[in-house]
Amino acid sequence: MRRTDIHPATEAIHALLDRLADSWARGDGAGYGACFTDDASYVTYVGTHYRGAAEIGAAHQALFDSFLKGTRLTVEVVELRFLTDDVAVLVSRGATGKGGRAKPDKVQTWTLVRTTDDRWRVAAFHNTRHQRLMEGISFRLQPATRPAGVRLT
Repeated sequence: MRRTDIHPATEAIHALLDRLADSWARGDGAGYGACFTDDASYVTYVGTHYRGAAEIGAAHQALFDSFLKGTRLTVEVVELRFLTDDVAVLVSRGATGKGGRAKPDKVQTWTLVRTTDDRWRVAAFHNTRHQRLMEGISFRLQPATRPAGVRLT
């Protein structure tokens, strides 16, 4: 169930995430790239930096045709904050995998903007591996590093 009572654009942002996942599932690099602004910044979990919708789409097409062929994208929203009516920051957990839903193993930060055509697009994206073991060790050795609301497991 999606909550739209927080901000009027919440549903539009979830629709953007659905378009991203749908393009990914179809192996459609151009469709994936179209979800980004022309000057978007995209940093992968291995540190590769892509710039702009066209480059993001082309790089993903090459990945969809090879390493990521037949995979699906999972995105779970952790936090969505609107900085203005046209700018939002989203934090998510995500994964890619074949078949059903993959267990999220990455954490992403998204900067989302409403463009002049009144569509939401990704202006910046940063992806990193969630290293649960190292995080747990850090929390145990230095409890003050544990964010509020995060339990030790």
